[in-house]
Amino acid sequence: MELEITTKKSEGGARHLEVRVPAETVADAEDKAARRYATKLRLPGFRPGKAPAAIVRKRFGPAIREEALNSLLNEAYKEILEREKIQPAGQPRVEHVHFDEGQPLTFELHVEVRPEIVLARTSGFRVQRNRRAVTEDQVHEQVEHLRDQRAAWTPVDEKPMPGDLVSVELATADEAGEMPEPKQYQVVLGAGQAIPGVEEVIMEATPGQTLERPVKWPDDFPDETQRGKTKAVRVKLVDVKRKQLPDLDDAFAREVGDFDSIDALNKTVREDLDRHADRDADAEVRQRLVDDIISANPFDIPRSWVDQMVDAYIEAYQVPEEERDRFRGEFRAVAERQVRRDLVIETIAEKQNLKASESDIDARVAQVAEKNNTEPGKVYASLQKAGRIRELERSITEDKVFGWLMEQNIVE
Repeated sequence: MELEITTKKSEGGARHLEVRVPAETVADAEDKAARRYATKLRLPGFRPGKAPAAIVRKRFGPAIREEALNSLLNEAYKEILEREKIQPAGQPRVEHVHFDEGQPLTFELHVEVRPEIVLARTSGFRVQRNRRAVTEDQVHEQVEHLRDQRAAWTPVDEKPMPGDLVSVELATADEAGEMPEPKQYQVVLGAGQAIPGVEEVIMEATPGQTLERPVKWPDDFPDETQRGKTKAVRVKLVDVKRKQLPDLDDAFAREVGDFDSIDALNKTVREDLDRHADRDADAEVRQRLVDDIISANPFDIPRSWVDQMVDAYIEAYQVPEEERDRFRGEFRAVAERQVRRDLVIETIAEKQNLKASESDIDARVAQVAEKNNTEPGKVYASLQKAGRIRELERSITEDKVFGWLMEQNIVE
């Protein structure tokens, strides 16, 4: 296809091209479109597919030109990619299309290009491995968390305090000062489930007592129309339940899991925290290595890839619609860093032939199966059903890449 291609602007990962398709090529495309129409039409007085082109053009001119335009744009796009050696990173954008009768077709093509990453330096870096020691306080905190999960709520006949679970009947006066019928709620005091002013009223009452007090709504209340307003609140405290923690003894350890004693539970908790500390230290080393490689080998990334990563975060965190614009602004830098990290890992994996093989995947599945005392086939089927085989493949590839990087660099 004859084309005239002029680079209008090329910056970062984007190419902006001006394209001109000669009038002769446009006329040929219109003739082909007209013939395609003619073969499908049934016009009075003519056999199927035998209507003269002039009549077909007269009756279906706009539709023929639209079909010709779409055909020309698609063909031109393929030609541009091949001629300019472009690997697109996302959907192209066509703008400023001029398609006048008897004239050349001109348009602008905006396309993001997959970055060509050359990691000239991936070795010779020195990074510090900061492995944080596990303290007795951390072990105690984790055990207390286990106790809290198995706590019982016991009714008490006294004023509530932070941490208590209360049942209340609550009503808030409307703009006219009228008090509606109360609604019943369960609230853990101090957990941020009610505004502070309402909690203060609740903690003034004894079970069965009804109080009415003016309450000021916080200045940072989510509903902007209610911020700073003072309204009458009526609270009836129905009942109070206080959390009773189980004794920290051998019986508790046996209830938590297969532990003979509280010492055995503490030992397992410490070992688990040690494993987490090792993983955190390793993750920090990995990120520092990637950051050093990116600093030594700068490259542009397509904006659309960052947008896709932000959207993935929005989906994963189930961000409400009204919060998404703010979230996009705050998380864009995080998403850009993740895209660069993924590209570095992918590039090294390809260059050093470190991509996960089928045997690597089988070995990892067998490892998981042995740990869970089940059959590898069942583990694989479960991963496949959940759509996580690709995730497992990426994890193995990443481990192999960082294993290679550890050999090429100094970790202190």
